[in-house]
Amino acid sequence: MRVFDKNIDICHLLSEAVSEGIIVVNKDQLMVSINKKAAHLFEYTHKELLGKPLTELIPDKYKKAHKEHVKKYYRDVKKENMAGGRCVHGQRKSGEEFPLNVRFNPFSIYGNTYVLVLVNDLSERVQIEKNLDIKSEALEAAQNGIIISDALEEDHPIIYANRAFKKLTGYSESEVLNRNCRFLQKDDNDQRGIKIMDNAIKAGKKCQVRVRNYKKDGTLFWNEVSINPILNQEGKITHFIGIQHDITKRVKAEEEIRHFLKIFDDSLNEIYVFDAETLRFSHVNYGAQKNTGYSSREFRKITIKDLITGISEDRLREILDPLNLNNHKKVTFETLFKRKDGTTYPVEVHLQSSTLEDKVLTVVIALDISERKNYTQKLEKTVARRTQELNEALLKEKELSDLKTKFLSMVSHEFKTPLSTILTSATLVGKYTAADQQELRTKHLNSIASGVHHLTGILNDFLSIERLEQGKEIYRLTDFSLSKVINQVIYNANMLLKTGQKINYPMNIEDVIIHQDEKIVSLVLTNLLHNAIKYSPEETEIDLQINLDENTIYFHIIDRGIGIPKKDQKHIFERYFRADNVLLTQGTGIGLNIVKSHVENLGGDISFKSEENKGSTFTVTLPFNSNGEEF
Repeated sequence: MRVFDKNIDICHLLSEAVSEGIIVVNKDQLMVSINKKAAHLFEYTHKELLGKPLTELIPDKYKKAHKEHVKKYYRDVKKENMAGGRCVHGQRKSGEEFPLNVRFNPFSIYGNTYVLVLVNDLSERVQIEKNLDIKSEALEAAQNGIIISDALEEDHPIIYANRAFKKLTGYSESEVLNRNCRFLQKDDNDQRGIKIMDNAIKAGKKCQVRVRNYKKDGTLFWNEVSINPILNQEGKITHFIGIQHDITKRVKAEEEIRHFLKIFDDSLNEIYVFDAETLRFSHVNYGAQKNTGYSSREFRKITIKDLITGISEDRLREILDPLNLNNHKKVTFETLFKRKDGTTYPVEVHLQSSTLEDKVLTVVIALDISERKNYTQKLEKTVARRTQELNEALLKEKELSDLKTKFLSMVSHEFKTPLSTILTSATLVGKYTAADQQELRTKHLNSIASGVHHLTGILNDFLSIERLEQGKEIYRLTDFSLSKVINQVIYNANMLLKTGQKINYPMNIEDVIIHQDEKIVSLVLTNLLHNAIKYSPEETEIDLQINLDENTIYFHIIDRGIGIPKKDQKHIFERYFRADNVLLTQGTGIGLNIVKSHVENLGGDISFKSEENKGSTFTVTLPFNSNGEEF
């Protein structure tokens, strides 16, 4: 110590000039110099420590380890000029332990080795670190996702994300850090909550919004985000803390509640909720408003007793008592409800009790039983209607049976007569072999040809019916001369005229060109003219009249024949039907049916007027400026 004392003034001057605690110890670990900072740190005076061993400042439990460290230090001191800082524990005069940062610096004076010990109190730093550790653990332990973004950096990158955030989103820490949190929105960024959040961040304000976010795997989740700015001592925003809360279950529950409320409101059944004490309505659905005529606002001004007729308030409370006393889960009864307009209707009322906080509520489901009350009357009407339908069905069945019978008779007659003619004529032709009998042969050959033509026509009619039923008939619309078709139809019809019969040719059609299906127009007129000839007596005239307007042509075929009985007129266009007064005349009963089908398919119409024994007029209307070429 005497050697060191020679330079004590210089040492003292230097040690007091630094901010750290300084202790100088000799090779015997005795303290030979202590500055005020060190003495104050350990709560001693300078004199109390001078000449004392360094272990005076070390807690008892660390003294043994300190001695071992000193031995090792002096052994290696030549190899190492300065030891690195170490965190150790010191002990104040009061016995209080506290953390220290210690650095050792060996030096020599006059051949003697000393160690300069620099000490710093770490109590405050340790406490700060401890607090930070606690806060960090708290952030990591939080159930909500927490992120911190740097407000001073461009685009506010994330600098911290806790464990819950990574678990919530499915992203790892490396995938989250240094990114703006908008990556959670993917392409779904046109949201009201996002706009509110962006505006709040720009304004440096806190906010709480609900947004749709997406996990790493693309799963949608509803996120309730709270944004809070962090300010430094100068009041400048340095960071934003974002707290994420997955509210997907809550949103789905809210959607379910809204869905059930919509079902409640949209139900056509009447549903009411009223206070069990005041009897005033708290809610009514659409069905109740629709059936009673009261609006939702009007319902809040009346009570359930205003709706029920024929029951006093005392009686109503007697009905409600079992519910209020919890003796019954449900009460059912029938009564009359009065509408806003004063009319009444019978209902079956179902009452159930419910509670909301401290209120006892009664739920009413009312079923309109007007139909049930009128069940017997409705049943009688139903039976009468079904009986009538059955009778009509039986009548139609009988008519169909009659038609089938007539059809079989017609087929038998229509095929038998021409076949007999063909057979007879063929036999007779074989007998006329002489040269001068050519006229007779020609007569019978014509009969054969006529019979074959008649049978071919019948078969063609049947084929035409099949094509119409299967939708295979194709119509070809072209421009053609109306007079050409009329001339051909009348020429062919003239060959069938009876003695004295005459067809009056229509006027002013020489220059008329129409756009229609030429084949069908010819078929329709041929069929109607042949019928007129067939069912008209000798020495009578048949008129074919034609009228035109801008887009429609009218054909009128007028005869002075046997006419159609009134009772048969409603069936005249039915397939296979033949009136009673023509059953002995050749015919299939399908011609008019085919004509009607073709005319209607071409956008036209056919009608008739007839009086028995005076004649008939058939009128066909067809459009003749159709734009189509084929259909």
